[in-house]
Amino acid sequence: MIRTIEATIDECGNVRLCEPVQLQSKQRALVTILEEVSLVTADETLLLSEPALAEDWNRSEEDEAWSHLQPAQ
Repeated sequence: MIRTIEATIDECGNVRLCEPVQLQSKQRALVTILEEVSLVTADETLLLSEPALAEDWNRSEEDEAWSHLQPAQ
């Protein structure tokens, strides 16, 4: 059975599992090293910039400029 278990690897390459694992015998494993996640994600950046951009988006001039893309009513 294949299982995925979260772990951390320190600067010396020591692997520490984040949860205990019980095995019947010695097993092989693959280690994938993930890049650090940015503290600010793209979603957060979008949410933070939305109020500033909304000032332009909600102008009547913007509605008129993009009206040709709206379905005919």
